[in-house]
Amino acid sequence: MAQPPEKLRPGQFGGQGPSHMPFWNLIGQTETMTSVFSILGRGRAGRALAAAWGDRVELLPGSAAPEGLVLLAVPDHAVAGCAQRFPGRCAHLSGSLHLEGVPSAHPLTSFTGEAGDWRGTPLALTGAVPEPILAAFAALGFAPFELPGQLKPLYHACAVLASGHAATLWLGAGALLEEAGVRLPGRGLGALAAVTAANVERLGPAGRTGPFVRGDEATIARDAQALPGPWRDLFLDLGNL
Repeated sequence: MAQPPEKLRPGQFGGQGPSHMPFWNLIGQTETMTSVFSILGRGRAGRALAAAWGDRVELLPGSAAPEGLVLLAVPDHAVAGCAQRFPGRCAHLSGSLHLEGVPSAHPLTSFTGEAGDWRGTPLALTGAVPEPILAAFAALGFAPFELPGQLKPLYHACAVLASGHAATLWLGAGALLEEAGVRLPGRGLGALAAVTAANVERLGPAGRTGPFVRGDEATIARDAQALPGPWRDLFLDLGNL
């Protein structure tokens, strides 16, 4: 497996590894060489990956019909239809959807449409992802692991809890403070969210803090009363999980 590069720039590949040598050889070819594979879909994921891989890939709209290998970066509802157009030569990015006979590679990250530093980011592989596509992800430092198709919905639900739902809580808490006239200086709640995530990543459950961890019932009750109804219920339900 290829090792992550020391430093990665948008459009730059790095790493070494005999299992991906055919792909590394392609990287060194001339600028007139055709793309290694195509990306269908110009959403955030497609744009971000295309920016990182540079001219070794071609970013196309979902309606395109390219030759060769295709990485489907389209919404889940469009994956099956697109996959039928490229039998045996495509993979998709969906973390939840499993289609028999269509491999997938799901990067466990939140894309913005721009290239990022993804070294150490899990890459869920289901089925036989074509080697050039797998090598391209490895060159960006993604950490692949095998995920059985039947576990994809659970895996993706957990990802939503840890990412989208966590962001909803963070943004909602900030909005509640704003509505009450409390404007936090500096990084605001971002500083707390970042250090909490870092502590939990390093220490596991021991990285959690707060009144629910301490069993401080008086503080829990006082805090809950300060919240509007739906947020109060969520506060108590999450704290008691």
